[in-house]
Amino acid sequence: MEAMSGRLPILVVEDDAALREAVCDTLELAGQSVLAAGGGDEALQLLASSEVSLVVSDVRMLPMDGITLLKEIRSRLPQLPVVLMTAFADVDRAVEAMRAGACDFLLKPFEPQALLEHVLRYRLPEKTDDPGVIAFDAVTKNLFALARRVAQTDATVLLTGESGVGKEVVARHIHQCSARSTGPFIAINCAAIPDSLLEATLFGHEKGAFSGAQSSQAGKFEQAQNGTLLLDEITEMPLALQAKLLRVLQEREVERVGGKRPVALDIRIIATSNRDIADTVARGLFREDLFYRLNVFPLLIPALRQRPGDIVPLARHFLATHGARAGRPGLHFAAAAGDALQRHSWPGNVRELENVVQRAVILAAGETVEVDALLLGVQRPVDPAAAPPMPSAAGDDAMPAANRQPAELRDVERQHILATLAAVGGSRKLAGQRLGMPERTLRHKLRQYREEGFLET
Repeated sequence: MEAMSGRLPILVVEDDAALREAVCDTLELAGQSVLAAGGGDEALQLLASSEVSLVVSDVRMLPMDGITLLKEIRSRLPQLPVVLMTAFADVDRAVEAMRAGACDFLLKPFEPQALLEHVLRYRLPEKTDDPGVIAFDAVTKNLFALARRVAQTDATVLLTGESGVGKEVVARHIHQCSARSTGPFIAINCAAIPDSLLEATLFGHEKGAFSGAQSSQAGKFEQAQNGTLLLDEITEMPLALQAKLLRVLQEREVERVGGKRPVALDIRIIATSNRDIADTVARGLFREDLFYRLNVFPLLIPALRQRPGDIVPLARHFLATHGARAGRPGLHFAAAAGDALQRHSWPGNVRELENVVQRAVILAAGETVEVDALLLGVQRPVDPAAAPPMPSAAGDDAMPAANRQPAELRDVERQHILATLAAVGGSRKLAGQRLGMPERTLRHKLRQYREEGFLET
């Protein structure tokens, strides 16, 4: 067992002194840091003054039993995992505990290895200075370990992966772990800025360089001086501008539009793409020489379905965050809801998961988020002026789901896009940023909606 020095301690709550000592000894021999409490009140006092990565508590205790303690922890520290120890005769209470938000339970008597396996599975990840990093799955832990290694250098990093996997989170983590962490982190979405403005946005411009340039302006490269520049969705950059970017990366200096004096750069470049860049190069849409200039340290961010150990911890993180914002800090997932999250394929990755949790915060009737509050299936927005449609024996229910889903997906996507566009006052740029969608793709979809009569011309 690997010693986990630097990790937050595990809190063991047990009113039987001999058993408490045995559990603590098992954990300490495995290299874990441990805090011990003889009851629920003492445990809550420790939690008020100390951070821990996991609570392991007995169920049968007096005067506060383990389920009462669990509910108190859920209301105060909703992200903190809790594992309960219970005798075989208390299995019904263990089920109640799972419904109240326990991660799992250990059936007494248990082997030391069973305890250690639960600790490895449920404890909070190693504490970092970056609160955005949630890494439970072994794949994700390895990813962030590689990110921290490359952060110690100035190598250019190329992050690839599906939309919504968290490429910007990894980019910010690299910046936070680097010697440039006190410098700026500047991000630009190459797909969200019109082609005509992208060059001036990146490189800056001098006064009078073009119509409307009423004053000189430093570009993103200069703004990132002594820090990190993130070029998000780099494959959406026009070919003509790619040649200019290549020169900047080679020479490590930038010249403003309309300027005559180059500015030396001291920055790290991180680029991202949700495309297969090699395929984009093969189709002539991306410069091969620029690809090799960016591809110094490539990192593939796995899809959420490929790192299932992160799904529930991420969901708990989002539930705590959005629950606190909504004034509902005591929210927790029912065991069945956690199972449903785990089984879902997450085609929209972490972004979809956060949206589902945010929706659940609104829909949850009580403090427990049940499966029906997740709305994991494809759902049409409900018209409050109309009664819910009743399924007929030979109607929609008789149609195979595979035949219904594509149309429903298109409807949901269209309504989401149009609602987002309306929320930002019709700005395609802002709508694209909120949707995480390249502006070219958004323009194409809006043109389709006009042709289909869903959008006025």
